[in-house]
Amino acid sequence: MKFLLVGINAKYIHSNPAIRSLKAYAGEENEKLIETAEYTINHAAEEILADLYRRKPDVIGFSCYIWNFEMVRELLADLAGLLPDTDIWLGGPEVSFDGKELLAAYPNVRGIMAGEGEETFRELLGFYVMRQERKRDGDGAADTEEGLRAIRGLILRGGRTPGREELDLDTLPFLYRDLKELDHRIIYYESSRGCPYRCSYCLSSIDRTVRLRGMDRVKRELRFFLEKKVPQVKFIDRTFNCNHAHALEIWRFLKENDNGVTNFHFEIAADLMKEDELCLLETLRPGLAQLEIGVQSVNERTLKEINRPADTRRIARVVSRLRKGRNIHIHLDLIAGLPYEGYESFAASFDQVYGMKPDQLQLGFLKVLKGSPMARKTEEYGILHRAKPPYEVLRTRWLSYEELLKLKRVEEMVELYYNSGQFCSALAVLSESFAGPFAMFEALAGYYERKGYFRNTPARALRFQVLLDFAAETDRERAELYRELLTFDYYLRENAKSRPAFARDLTPYYRRIREFYEKEEEAPGYLEGYSGYHARQLMKMTHLEPFFYPVWEMAEGGAGGRPRRGEPCFVLFDYERRDPLSRNAAMFVTEE
Repeated sequence: MKFLLVGINAKYIHSNPAIRSLKAYAGEENEKLIETAEYTINHAAEEILADLYRRKPDVIGFSCYIWNFEMVRELLADLAGLLPDTDIWLGGPEVSFDGKELLAAYPNVRGIMAGEGEETFRELLGFYVMRQERKRDGDGAADTEEGLRAIRGLILRGGRTPGREELDLDTLPFLYRDLKELDHRIIYYESSRGCPYRCSYCLSSIDRTVRLRGMDRVKRELRFFLEKKVPQVKFIDRTFNCNHAHALEIWRFLKENDNGVTNFHFEIAADLMKEDELCLLETLRPGLAQLEIGVQSVNERTLKEINRPADTRRIARVVSRLRKGRNIHIHLDLIAGLPYEGYESFAASFDQVYGMKPDQLQLGFLKVLKGSPMARKTEEYGILHRAKPPYEVLRTRWLSYEELLKLKRVEEMVELYYNSGQFCSALAVLSESFAGPFAMFEALAGYYERKGYFRNTPARALRFQVLLDFAAETDRERAELYRELLTFDYYLRENAKSRPAFARDLTPYYRRIREFYEKEEEAPGYLEGYSGYHARQLMKMTHLEPFFYPVWEMAEGGAGGRPRRGEPCFVLFDYERRDPLSRNAAMFVTEE
């Protein structure tokens, strides 16, 4: 007997902890009966179908989410003919709230596992083991529904079986033993379940009971990741710091056992942060932790309506405090399409959150999830959303479809120019020419539209030229400043083999650049640690660039500055020494 658990992820770098948890909880005695298979939504459906067919499972269980359910639907239709004797089960948040309708639409689906699935799956597996034994003994009643109706947490054609009590998280086995199959993928880890908040757009609002995994277990399991030196572990706890002592103890443990390599990602509520947590986080190795903070909106009426109490002023103070240490990557989220948040209100939320200067600013769009309180108020809010997953909002009483399309364009500009981290200095100065950062990205999106760049997106290197053209059109008097800012940003990130067309001709400075490296070869003043390399090698491994403007000062403050007269100032970029957060090269303003 073979029970195949299938996860279809959004990207290759993702992994599916749900199917791993089901298999682990079923016990070592059942390990040989269970296979797992992971694909991505970028696979052709034909490839997945062929692989499922070759495996010849007796039972298939699909892990269903908004990002993969359209592909699951496609597979279900074809599997009915290809594997007619294979039982199919669905599970996950995407199928837990309209099970009756799904079973009617797909006659080849045997049933649905609703809610927390570990105990339900173990009993379901036991049902199939018993069925196999009875068939072997010639029992004609081996496949009756009676055995299924005795299992809690199922949705069957005859109705829903009783629900389950919440699991003690300490009964869950550790999910990972051999990490070879997870090379180059994100490892997910769970130290708690549930969320104390009742955000109306989120399914976590249904379960407000927060359950914690025992600290001894957590430390033992985190030590496994540290010893294996995995690149990243992403905590899937909904609000990691909702229990102060739990969060503080884990952060303290990670600091004391830091391996210098592994990065840990946490979703937190910034306004819950306490002084001892902030003091501890300030002492972490740069790159050890990254924090994702869901601001969602700064509109107080919106926050009240979605049941998300938040002190946005405190959030701003906490983010500012964390930024000063330059040791923690900070990711802030906004959601467009929330009630009482129109276009102008969203622009104001954007400007306020952008002003917090996160390393990443994500513009998300409301997804009206099945079973969420938001789904019950679509008529009241005038929400129209996509009929298919991910059920993304199209318009609301406060936001038209045309305005939403404009926000989509702004989102793309933010991704290309802000979240890439490649244009920090230029954007800081360019924003001075607009009423605010939102207006800047809005205008840049309009420029892309006029030039046809949304249809033919410029390659990464060409985006520098596009931004220069836009900046020069916006502020002609400072066109030369923008040329230097973009040259600075360009070399700050990478040691490019080919020089960008907009950069200054270096011919007049070749002699001085060569002399600089010859001096560094003889008596290093900036390039320590390069012993044994001659001047030509140093020139290839680093970069020296002349500037007439103090561009290195402008990324934070945005002050325009005045150009130097006569001779330029030279800036050295060292690519062997990089900022662990931004990956920017170490930069030195030389005395030459």
